[in-house]
Amino acid sequence: MTSSSLSSATEAAPHGAADAANADLAADSAELINFAIGDEQYGVDIMAVREIKEWSNVTHLPKQPEYVRGVLNLRGAVLPIIDLRCRFGEGLTDCTPTHVIIIVHAEGRQVGLLADRVLDIVPFERADVQPVPNVARSAQARFLAGLLTRDDSMIAIIDLPNLLGADALPQGVAA
Repeated sequence: MTSSSLSSATEAAPHGAADAANADLAADSAELINFAIGDEQYGVDIMAVREIKEWSNVTHLPKQPEYVRGVLNLRGAVLPIIDLRCRFGEGLTDCTPTHVIIIVHAEGRQVGLLADRVLDIVPFERADVQPVPNVARSAQARFLAGLLTRDDSMIAIIDLPNLLGADALPQGVAA
Protein backbone atom coordinates (compact mmCIF):
# COMPACT_ATOMS: atom_id res chain seq x y z
CA MET A 1 0.00 0.00 0.00
CA THR A 2 1.46 3.37 -0.96
CA SER A 3 1.53 6.27 1.47
CA SER A 4 -1.05 8.18 -0.58
CA SER A 5 -3.43 5.21 -0.59
CA LEU A 6 -2.80 4.78 3.13
CA SER A 7 -3.72 8.44 3.70
CA SER A 8 -6.91 7.99 1.67
CA ALA A 9 -7.76 4.80 3.53
CA THR A 10 -7.26 6.39 6.93
CA GLU A 11 -9.32 9.46 6.01
CA ALA A 12 -12.19 7.32 4.72
CA ALA A 13 -12.04 4.72 7.49
CA PRO A 14 -13.44 5.09 10.99
CA HIS A 15 -10.84 6.06 13.59
CA GLY A 16 -10.47 2.51 15.00
CA ALA A 17 -9.89 1.04 11.53
CA ALA A 18 -7.16 3.59 10.83
CA ASP A 19 -5.39 2.61 14.05
CA ALA A 20 -5.63 -1.07 13.06
CA ALA A 21 -4.20 -0.31 9.60
CA ASN A 22 -1.27 1.59 11.14
CA ALA A 23 -0.63 -1.23 13.63
CA ASP A 24 -0.54 -3.76 10.75
CA LEU A 25 2.00 -1.63 8.90
CA ALA A 26 4.14 -1.28 12.04
CA ALA A 27 4.11 -5.06 12.54
CA ASP A 28 5.42 -5.56 8.99
CA SER A 29 8.34 -3.17 9.43
CA ALA A 30 11.06 -3.03 12.04
CA GLU A 31 14.50 -1.64 12.77
CA LEU A 32 17.67 -3.33 13.83
CA ILE A 33 20.99 -2.26 15.25
CA ASN A 34 23.59 -3.23 12.66
CA PHE A 35 27.04 -4.05 14.03
CA ALA A 36 30.26 -5.71 12.89
CA ILE A 37 32.29 -8.65 14.05
CA GLY A 38 35.35 -8.64 11.84
CA ASP A 39 34.19 -8.13 8.27
CA GLU A 40 30.77 -9.66 8.90
CA GLN A 41 27.63 -7.68 9.64
CA TYR A 42 25.03 -8.72 12.19
CA GLY A 43 21.88 -7.16 13.57
CA VAL A 44 19.55 -7.38 16.54
CA ASP A 45 16.02 -6.05 16.84
CA ILE A 46 16.25 -2.48 18.09
CA MET A 47 13.38 -3.13 20.52
CA ALA A 48 15.60 -5.59 22.42
CA VAL A 49 18.50 -3.14 22.76
CA ARG A 50 18.65 -1.29 26.08
CA GLU A 51 21.91 0.58 25.55
CA ILE A 52 25.28 0.50 23.86
CA LYS A 53 28.38 1.17 25.91
CA GLU A 54 32.09 1.23 25.30
CA TRP A 55 34.17 -1.77 26.25
CA SER A 56 35.25 -1.93 29.85
CA ASN A 57 36.99 -4.68 31.72
CA VAL A 58 34.78 -7.43 33.04
CA THR A 59 35.11 -9.69 36.05
CA HIS A 60 35.96 -13.22 34.94
CA LEU A 61 34.15 -16.11 36.56
CA PRO A 62 35.67 -19.57 36.96
CA LYS A 63 34.44 -22.62 35.01
CA GLN A 64 32.46 -20.68 32.41
CA PRO A 65 32.36 -21.37 28.67
CA GLU A 66 35.00 -19.45 26.77
CA TYR A 67 32.37 -17.22 25.11
CA VAL A 68 31.18 -15.91 28.51
CA ARG A 69 33.82 -13.23 28.99
CA GLY A 70 32.67 -12.48 32.52
CA VAL A 71 30.22 -10.18 34.20
CA LEU A 72 29.82 -6.42 34.27
CA ASN A 73 28.21 -4.31 36.98
CA LEU A 74 25.87 -1.94 35.19
CA ARG A 75 24.28 0.44 37.70
CA GLY A 76 23.87 -2.31 40.27
CA ALA A 77 22.81 -5.06 37.86
CA VAL A 78 25.36 -7.80 37.20
CA LEU A 79 25.22 -8.75 33.51
CA PRO A 80 26.98 -11.62 31.75
CA ILE A 81 28.97 -10.55 28.68
CA ILE A 82 28.89 -12.87 25.67
CA ASP A 83 31.76 -12.63 23.17
CA LEU A 84 29.84 -13.04 19.90
CA ARG A 85 32.97 -13.79 17.87
CA CYS A 86 33.74 -16.68 20.20
CA ARG A 87 30.10 -17.82 20.40
CA PHE A 88 30.09 -18.06 16.61
CA GLY A 89 33.19 -20.27 16.72
CA GLU A 90 35.74 -17.70 15.52
CA GLY A 91 37.95 -17.45 18.62
CA LEU A 92 38.19 -14.89 21.40
CA THR A 93 37.94 -11.18 20.68
CA ASP A 94 41.10 -9.24 21.46
CA CYS A 95 39.28 -6.33 23.11
CA THR A 96 40.35 -2.74 22.59
CA PRO A 97 38.76 0.56 23.65
CA THR A 98 36.97 0.68 20.27
CA HIS A 99 34.91 -2.46 21.01
CA VAL A 100 31.34 -2.08 22.24
CA ILE A 101 28.94 -3.93 24.50
CA ILE A 102 25.36 -4.01 23.25
CA ILE A 103 23.05 -4.50 26.22
CA VAL A 104 19.99 -6.50 25.13
CA HIS A 105 16.92 -7.79 26.93
CA ALA A 106 15.35 -11.00 25.67
CA GLU A 107 13.82 -14.10 27.15
CA GLY A 108 13.56 -12.32 30.51
CA ARG A 109 17.33 -11.79 30.62
CA GLN A 110 19.57 -8.77 30.29
CA VAL A 111 22.90 -9.63 28.67
CA GLY A 112 25.81 -7.77 27.10
CA LEU A 113 26.93 -8.74 23.59
CA LEU A 114 30.55 -7.94 22.73
CA ALA A 115 30.98 -6.62 19.17
CA ASP A 116 33.70 -4.82 17.23
CA ARG A 117 31.67 -1.71 16.39
CA VAL A 118 28.12 -0.47 15.79
CA LEU A 119 27.45 0.49 12.19
CA ASP A 120 23.94 1.86 11.84
CA ILE A 121 20.24 1.61 12.55
CA VAL A 122 18.62 -0.22 9.65
CA PRO A 123 14.88 -0.03 8.92
CA PHE A 124 13.51 -3.04 7.04
CA GLU A 125 10.38 -4.89 6.06
CA ARG A 126 9.97 -8.25 7.76
CA ALA A 127 9.03 -9.75 4.37
CA ASP A 128 12.55 -8.90 3.12
CA VAL A 129 14.21 -11.24 5.64
CA GLN A 130 15.40 -14.41 3.91
CA PRO A 131 15.82 -17.74 5.70
CA VAL A 132 19.32 -19.03 6.44
CA PRO A 133 20.08 -21.57 3.68
CA ASN A 134 20.05 -25.23 4.71
CA VAL A 135 23.64 -25.68 3.49
CA ALA A 136 24.70 -23.14 6.12
CA ARG A 137 22.89 -24.90 8.99
CA SER A 138 25.90 -25.34 11.22
CA ALA A 139 25.70 -25.24 15.00
CA GLN A 140 26.31 -21.48 14.84
CA ALA A 141 23.56 -20.96 12.23
CA ARG A 142 20.95 -21.79 14.86
CA PHE A 143 21.75 -18.40 16.37
CA LEU A 144 20.49 -16.66 13.22
CA ALA A 145 16.87 -15.68 12.58
CA GLY A 146 17.46 -14.80 8.93
CA LEU A 147 19.43 -12.77 6.43
CA LEU A 148 18.75 -9.26 5.19
CA THR A 149 20.36 -7.93 2.01
CA ARG A 150 21.22 -4.22 1.93
CA ASP A 151 23.00 -2.73 -1.10
CA ASP A 152 26.08 -4.93 -1.58
CA SER A 153 26.12 -6.37 1.93
CA MET A 154 24.26 -8.98 3.91
CA ILE A 155 23.21 -8.63 7.54
CA ALA A 156 22.77 -11.80 9.59
CA ILE A 157 19.95 -11.20 12.06
CA ILE A 158 20.66 -12.75 15.45
CA ASP A 159 17.98 -14.93 17.02
CA LEU A 160 18.28 -13.68 20.60
CA PRO A 161 16.09 -16.40 22.17
CA ASN A 162 18.35 -19.11 20.69
CA LEU A 163 21.54 -17.19 21.47
CA LEU A 164 20.43 -16.67 25.07
CA GLY A 165 18.76 -20.08 25.42
CA ALA A 166 19.14 -22.48 28.30
CA ASP A 167 22.59 -23.68 27.22
CA ALA A 168 24.01 -20.18 26.64
CA LEU A 169 24.56 -19.20 30.24
CA PRO A 170 25.65 -21.97 32.57
CA GLN A 171 24.55 -22.42 36.16
CA GLY A 172 25.66 -19.60 38.40
CA VAL A 173 25.54 -16.89 35.71
CA ALA A 174 22.27 -15.08 36.23
CA ALA A 175 21.01 -12.82 33.53
